[in-house]
Amino acid sequence: MFGMGKSKGLVGLDIGSSAVKAVELKKRGDSYELVNFGLELLGQDTVVDGVIMDALTVSAAIGRIFDGNKIKTRNVATSVSGHSVIVKRITVNAANDEELHEAMPYEAQQHIPFDISDVNLSYQPLGGSPSGEGTDVMLVAAKREKILNHTTVVTQANKTPFVVDYDGFALFNAFEANYDVSPDTIVALLNIGASITNIVVGRGEFPLFARDVSVGGNQYTDILQKELDLSYEDAEKLKQGREVGGITREQKLPHLRSVSEILMLEVQKTFDFFRQTASAENTQEIYLAGGTAMIDGLVEQLKEEFRVPVGIIDPFRKIKVDPGKFDEALLQDIAPCLCVATGLALRSFD
Repeated sequence: MFGMGKSKGLVGLDIGSSAVKAVELKKRGDSYELVNFGLELLGQDTVVDGVIMDALTVSAAIGRIFDGNKIKTRNVATSVSGHSVIVKRITVNAANDEELHEAMPYEAQQHIPFDISDVNLSYQPLGGSPSGEGTDVMLVAAKREKILNHTTVVTQANKTPFVVDYDGFALFNAFEANYDVSPDTIVALLNIGASITNIVVGRGEFPLFARDVSVGGNQYTDILQKELDLSYEDAEKLKQGREVGGITREQKLPHLRSVSEILMLEVQKTFDFFRQTASAENTQEIYLAGGTAMIDGLVEQLKEEFRVPVGIIDPFRKIKVDPGKFDEALLQDIAPCLCVATGLALRSFD
């Protein structure tokens, strides 16, 4: 999205609210191979709503991932999302790339609720407008302070930030590289993190609509802590499916479902916005990613609500993984958490 130079190789670095994740890939012919991966958990309030609050802790976590996994590549692609990032599909009165380039600064000012001097802009042409007039464009704008918040931490860890992407587009990259979906199929991807969920709706190889909502794993932890009178640590364990003090699944499930219902309301709003602004078609498949994707009962609840197939994204479904080098059980366990990092690592081959 926001490129800062050319690089022969990039490590995908996803700085989330609960963990820092890294993935490095290499390409052999038309296929990809996993070179390295790592994950370091972060303490509560280290990153809040996508904003890095404790830069030293995060830069130290990045250093441990690179040193502990012997990652030699210094150049990274990272990503941002949340309220300081605007992703919007617009139609621009332009007949070719040159006209589009000239028109975008003016057009962006009409659609971005920030001072244009305070943001970095990027855009991706999506082809001719269905009305036949102008060009449809995916516009992305991120506050410069938001980008600087991430790139400064990367630099503090003695790494070089070459690309800053949007979380949702990185997720779409990982999905598109691993799944063969009909070019006419409308899919929705949900990256459910600790504090933010990225929702991206696309068709074939193209994301058509994106929205971030402030619902995530922290709400599940909060309600378990409150309703079952647990410590934060025990609520986290229970959310992750581990046993805590004899609490049964029947006791915790209603509380989990109540948060999932809030999430599903936001998903429904997103689908409604999509139909109003991008396409009248209904979403045909839903795929989940992120640390909260495996929450007990969520997949079944989504199936009941939307009456479509629902699955968990495997970011290594088509990526070769050497079983002699990597713990496949561990990788499978944390794979949903590595989707954005994998999509960022794929930027090496753009």
